[in-house]
Amino acid sequence: ELILTGSQQEGFSKQMVEILHKHNIQFSSFDIFSDEEVRQGLKAYSNWPTYPQLYVSGELIGGLDIIKELEASEELDTICPKAPKLEERLKVLTNKASVMLFMKGNKQEAKCGFSKQILEILNSTGVEYETFDILEDEEVRQGLKAYSNWPTYPQLYVKGELVGGLDIVKELKENGELLPILRGEN
Repeated sequence: ELILTGSQQEGFSKQMVEILHKHNIQFSSFDIFSDEEVRQGLKAYSNWPTYPQLYVSGELIGGLDIIKELEASEELDTICPKAPKLEERLKVLTNKASVMLFMKGNKQEAKCGFSKQILEILNSTGVEYETFDILEDEEVRQGLKAYSNWPTYPQLYVKGELVGGLDIVKELKENGELLPILRGEN
């Protein structure tokens, strides 16, 4: 876990955030201006008088100057955890639930006719499923097309495997094959 203390808008913190993003480093941040007790306590705890402070796995790495030195010596990448690669992320997402639907919109509100139709079909089966709104995440929207080798949405996955889009789901429903597939009985 990477923790950046300081407001992400403030000058030094903003520079540190830019360095972390440039190196594709995954981190969370805490705004010390939101909690005066933490702001004062952390200075004593870390024996470091200024902000921002970068921590990796609970250990203080240092402030902006040290991060810049680590970046220059190319040590930053070895110290900090990388954000997961897109392919890893897609694998996790397609396996998030036993039945996963990637669509425009969500269960409550479909944002296109095809997504609306596939929701109606899935709802009629009574099978539990999760949705992912591809309009909220352009990286996933583009990446999943290549990952699945399927150019359009919606896309239905069962246990991480692509079943297909609306036409295939309609066909499976008409053939009586949809329910067994959704239940993982195929």
